[in-house]
Order: sequence, then C-alpha cells, then structure tokens
Amino acid sequence: MHDHSDMWMPTDPPTWARLFTPHLDGWSWVAYLTVAALVAYLVGLARLRRAGVRWPWWRTLSFVTGAVSLFAVTGTELHGYSMVLFSVHMAQHMVLSMVSPLLLLLGSPVTMALRTLPRGRGTAGVPRALLLEALHSRFARFVSHPGFTIPLFIVSLYGVYFTPVFDDLMADPLGHQFMLAHFLVTGLLFFGPILGADPWPRTVGHAGRMLELLLPMPFHAFFGVAIMMAGSLVVETFANPPASWGVDPLADQNTAGAIAWSFGELPTVLVLAVVFFQWAGSEQRRNCTRERTIDRVGDAELDAYNARLRAMAAGRGA
Repeated sequence: MHDHSDMWMPTDPPTWARLFTPHLDGWSWVAYLTVAALVAYLVGLARLRRAGVRWPWWRTLSFVTGAVSLFAVTGTELHGYSMVLFSVHMAQHMVLSMVSPLLLLLGSPVTMALRTLPRGRGTAGVPRALLLEALHSRFARFVSHPGFTIPLFIVSLYGVYFTPVFDDLMADPLGHQFMLAHFLVTGLLFFGPILGADPWPRTVGHAGRMLELLLPMPFHAFFGVAIMMAGSLVVETFANPPASWGVDPLADQNTAGAIAWSFGELPTVLVLAVVFFQWAGSEQRRNCTRERTIDRVGDAELDAYNARLRAMAAGRGA
C-alpha cells in the first residue's frame, strides 16, 4: 500500500456508520470546492428570490443533492477508506463521474450564475463577462465536443486502471487529488452537452444527445466485467489492506468491478428519461406555437392550397 503520510488514513475496518462520518482531516480539495459551490448557489438563489424571479424547486433540490453526494465521497471517512480498499475507491469514482455531475448539472448552475452575477462594463460585471467569454471560447467548444468527451470518458476507465497511471497517481497525494478532480470534470464535460440544462458551448439535437450517451456505455459495462474477471490484481495500490480487517484483495477487486458494472445502468436511464421528456416538451411547445399562429393569422398553407384548387377549378370552367 502506498504511503499517504500527509493524509488521514483509517485504522478500523469500514462500517456504514464510519464510512459517512465527516472527517475534517480527511477532506479532499474537491470537498472544499463543493462547500464553496453550494454556498455560491444558495447565495444566488437568495438574490433571485429578492428580485422576485422564480426558480424551480427541483433545480435547487438537484444541485443540493449533488453537492451532498460529492461531499459524501470526498469529505467523510469514506475518502480515507477509498485509499485502502478498491471497492470503496470504485464507489467513490462512480459517484464522482456519474452521479454527482448529473445532479449538479440538473441544478442549472451556469444559468443561475448568468442570472445573478452583475451586468455592466465596470469591475462588477467582469465575472459575468468572463463566464460568457469562456462559454463561447474555442477551447470550450473543443472540450465539449463528443470527439473529445467520449474518448476522455473511456480513457478515464481503461487508461487509468489498466496502465501504471493509477498506482503512480495514488503514490502521490497531489496526483490523487488530481485524479479525483479529473473524474468529476470528465463527468461534467460528458453529461453537460447531453443534458442541455444550461447554456453550453455546443448544441446538438435530442437524437444526437441520446446517441452520445449510449455510445460509451458498452465500454463502461465491459470495464466492470473485465475487473470482475481478472484473475490477478489489476492495481497494486490495494494489494495489502490491514490484515486485521480480514479483506481478500482479489475478492474486494471483484466487488469493485461489480460496482463499476452496475453503476452504468441507473444514470443512463435517468439521462435518457430527461432527454426524452425534453424532446417531447419541445415538440409540444412547437405544436402549441404553430396552433397559436394558425389561430392568429390562419393556416397559410391550407389557405394557399385552397386558393390553388379554386384557381384550377376556375381554369377548367373557362
């Protein structure tokens, strides 16, 4: 097991109560950023309410739940256990890359920021101007393109665990923090354009979004199966859990593979449902708009067709 001498490490075997006990010494950088993001979101919500702007309750609930899920795997004793047991680490990885990003994105934090940050050309308007500039930048369009996000999603699995990269990152506290942030950012970049809950550098149709979601899922499922079927340890970091815990590293690795395999199903179904209902809603709005237009000015196509028929009949009568 690699040395994390500057980080808190658990001494007792894990229990559900221990896993989710907050532990300040064990906070990841991601935990601090999570708390800061949640405070900023709630401040934005308070500003909207003072301005009399309605904000859907489910967006707030989604963002808060996402922040709680993020803190649960980076600000509790689970974070310490994730450096000792492969199964706990894999659960942390799946939450960071597939659960928290979905919930945070459904909270529409970019929309919240654009509505609450001050406008104008002075110093006060700089943060909002920088955000808009970032959203429209060439770099943002590149990192949100499926040609980048889908390979990144797949490499985050195979390229990390089936190469020496994982053990190298886990051997260095800074590398470990980078890896956690990488998992989260990968999830945000992958799901952001697909969910379309916020202004995004690149827009794509609903069918295209469903395709983007489904393309990497077989690779995700096979990754979990490959971990489960491995006859030897895939990574060395978790080779020597404390003997007093009575954990078999190979059996724990099998559990890690099962966690990775099973985590792909629910988020995929959730996102498919969101995109489908958005699609259905956009079609309904389009039909309603067309009906209102017809009520206001008449159906131009039908009127033109009837006029053509009348002209043809008049021509035949002549």
